[in-house]
Amino acid sequence: MASSSSRLSGGDREDANESPGKKKKLDKYRAFNLEEQQRLRTYESTESRTRKVVHTAYKKLTTSLPQENMSNEIKYLTSRLSTLKEKASLDPIYIGLFGSTGAGKSSLLNAIINQQFFLPVSGSRICTSCIVQVSSSQGGNYEAKIHLLSLQEWQEELKNLVELVGRPEEEEEGEEDTGEAVRKLRTLYGRHAETRSHEDLLRMKLLVTIPSSKYILLRGARAKELADILDPYVRCQDEKEEEEEEEEQGLDDEKAKMRLWPLIKYVEVTIPKSDVIPEGVVFVDIPGTGDYNSKRDEMWKESINKCSVIWIVSDIERVVGNKTDELLLAESIKAYQGGMCSDLALVVTKSDKLHLKEYLSERKVKNKPIETKHEAILERNAAVKVEKSQGMKSKLRRRLPSDSQVLHKTELVYTVSAKEYWQEKHLTKEETEIPKLREYIRSIYLKERKQLLMDYVTEAFVIVLLAENFNSPRDMVDQYQQCGLESFVEARVKALGMEIEKCFAQLEQPFNDGVNQAKLSHEKAFSHLLTRSTNQGFHKTLKAVCQKNGVYASRTFTRIDVNSTLAQPIYNNIDPMFCIIFRPLKGTRASLKPCLEMFKDSIQGKIQEVGKKNAGTNNNCKLKFLIQETNIILSTLEKEILKKKMDIYQSLPLSIQSNLQPYYKEAAQVKGTGSLQKMQNILRENIEKETDNGMFEEAKQKMTLQLQELKEYIVGKLKKDISTMLKLALSHREELPETLPDFQNEYKEIEQIHGKLQRM
Repeated sequence: MASSSSRLSGGDREDANESPGKKKKLDKYRAFNLEEQQRLRTYESTESRTRKVVHTAYKKLTTSLPQENMSNEIKYLTSRLSTLKEKASLDPIYIGLFGSTGAGKSSLLNAIINQQFFLPVSGSRICTSCIVQVSSSQGGNYEAKIHLLSLQEWQEELKNLVELVGRPEEEEEGEEDTGEAVRKLRTLYGRHAETRSHEDLLRMKLLVTIPSSKYILLRGARAKELADILDPYVRCQDEKEEEEEEEEQGLDDEKAKMRLWPLIKYVEVTIPKSDVIPEGVVFVDIPGTGDYNSKRDEMWKESINKCSVIWIVSDIERVVGNKTDELLLAESIKAYQGGMCSDLALVVTKSDKLHLKEYLSERKVKNKPIETKHEAILERNAAVKVEKSQGMKSKLRRRLPSDSQVLHKTELVYTVSAKEYWQEKHLTKEETEIPKLREYIRSIYLKERKQLLMDYVTEAFVIVLLAENFNSPRDMVDQYQQCGLESFVEARVKALGMEIEKCFAQLEQPFNDGVNQAKLSHEKAFSHLLTRSTNQGFHKTLKAVCQKNGVYASRTFTRIDVNSTLAQPIYNNIDPMFCIIFRPLKGTRASLKPCLEMFKDSIQGKIQEVGKKNAGTNNNCKLKFLIQETNIILSTLEKEILKKKMDIYQSLPLSIQSNLQPYYKEAAQVKGTGSLQKMQNILRENIEKETDNGMFEEAKQKMTLQLQELKEYIVGKLKKDISTMLKLALSHREELPETLPDFQNEYKEIEQIHGKLQRM
């Protein structure tokens, strides 16, 4: 890994003999080693050639043909070229850092982007729990866009906060959730705001002004400059600061900025082109518990589900036996099952924290002498890696198929130290594993970049093939029409629908087992969830749970989700089969992907069979178009299935929540002496009633219905798209009112590019 350190130090130098143009080109890929840079330049050159072909074809088509009365075939061709012409080179790659407050996420991010004090870090100051996104850009400045709640969104939260705070005499010891609600009210309305009614607060003027744009844009020429002006916005006040502050007057600019923290929805931070992080990678600092505000909590869920990679971040002193980390892993597995996530890792922070004498006295294996703290840290880190890898794999195996990629990763756990990355007192930069995480990021980027380039070139190839196909003579078209392709496709689509039904039917028994277990264990699950912390002041936390329809991001008790907890026995039973059905790789016929692959192979096999009987230059063009367009249709469909899978997977707790919503509302209205017990009784009695009335069976039926709808969508879309493909393929120049320009040069160029890329 020494190359990473040299690459970093080399990135900070500027060669005075380099020309500005050369320097700019080197800067673009400075985060990569020389071999990776060469690959990326090859990808860039390939894409540039392809874009030129697309632009030329589009210009030829739009300048040589009249726009009015254009045939449907040519409109289709023009639309495809236009879309491809504007298509981005790379979709953002989201890497989520998922961890509780104090886990060291901000310090980890600062080390990865090589800016020590850029993002505010926890310590003597309490930082906000909002989502923070960090990425690099082409710009020369450091920027932060602070997105705020609208007045309407704040007023929705205000009502719930006032209800949560309640009367001061009702407050119980340990109600930290109430304490945060009080701080928010005082921050925006002044001292003693928690004693005022909701109506009074609505009439009061906020001590801060919400900009009409709903965001604040900050810029700095240097990292420290932006960090200094960003800090007051995203740092929430502690109680000592509140006591020292004047109630409603004498606020200077800094204090006014600090008052905005309760209104912050999320923050987007961009840094200039980085020496260590590729452009297009977006880090998402995701708090461990979501947020009380509905909009921020929705963003919390969306952020997890859009990440293709999730790092569960935990510090070394809490990583063993930490219940919060167990919950974070469970949420991450859900994202892997039902979201975009395709990779998981545990990142253990603060690995330098070790008291040598204590470690030596507690050390289990003593056959190898340890003389220095450096040796002790490395030994302890290696042991943590083994222990946590085994624990994670054990949990993953219970929920995922045995051949899932994440189970066979060589690196599932990283032990990092941001502090030692900067100080190098006990560990080298390589031993902090920050460079290893950067290598991990680069490998993801390179893989994604190549795949998207292949998709882009293939689609461009297909579009030019379509243009050439329109120039095919009538006799070739007749030969394809006579072969019965359309009826063959219709039969195969029907057969595919039956295979998908068989595939989804495999969930029936696990579903039934899960429903039965949920019915038997609902009382135990509910009691464990809602009475586990009664003695620590659970009264107002439970009220907040009811206000939020069973889901509350408690600071004291971590995230509470009654609906998901009740649905968990069903998930435990269906998860392995659900993952098998929607696995992204080829597998047995129990999976959806092999069903689609078999369908594609049968269609392409029939097309090639016809093509062999009617060999010829024009027919070869038609054959290539049909083969490649079929690939694109299936590839596009698989991406759509992935998105729909997310909604299907999350339908169980939503169904349960819908059934229980009236009772949450009823319980939230309870006040006075004994309200905790009354709320619990309302929920317990009505969960029992809804269970007897078939709540879990209904949740199962809703998911089953969505699976049926997915099957119908797949069948319907394939029938429509392949029918359109055949219609286009069977069109010919004699039928078109327009005379197409010559695309021979474009065809030869794109064919060469496509062939070369396939050999890379």
